[in-house]
Amino acid sequence: MLPVPVQAFDYPAPGDFAQGAKEWADNCGRCHNIRGAKELRDDQWITTMFHMRLRAGLTGQEMRNILTFLQGSNNPSTGVIVKTSTATGSATSGLSGKDIYSQTCIACHGADGKGVLPGVPDFTRKDGRLSKPDATLLKHVTEGFQSPGSPMAMPPKGGNSSLTEGDLKNVIEYLHQEFGS
Repeated sequence: MLPVPVQAFDYPAPGDFAQGAKEWADNCGRCHNIRGAKELRDDQWITTMFHMRLRAGLTGQEMRNILTFLQGSNNPSTGVIVKTSTATGSATSGLSGKDIYSQTCIACHGADGKGVLPGVPDFTRKDGRLSKPDATLLKHVTEGFQSPGSPMAMPPKGGNSSLTEGDLKNVIEYLHQEFGS
């Protein structure tokens, strides 16, 4: 009897919202402008991404990242694909606000805090987003938020469901220290 080769398949890595935002800006943004939230339903984004993966020469992981970004931006209040963590309280992951910003927020908000995508708030403006009370900022970061007139919504926890309330408070503290107000 001849041995039969067996292949085992792992599930692919899930999409990463922040990386998807960067990959969208690097790949898709050259031809497409920012679409309004809810322009396509989540299932329509899947079909679109399979088509565009071939046209743009994206890897499977790049496609999953961009799809997570697009679907996560679709409806920040419910987080259809981007699930919010059930963790509560002030426990933290152990990462500093700066580290969390660099890993989660920088793709949309940029290293300089001025925003790299249309409609993303400029943290350096004196009358901007950071002039709001910390409780408001925490609510927006936790639940997701779409600024009036902005074509893009921020998903809950910036798309990083593993962040705790303590992590989010660390990020807000970092934003104040780094970008001022």
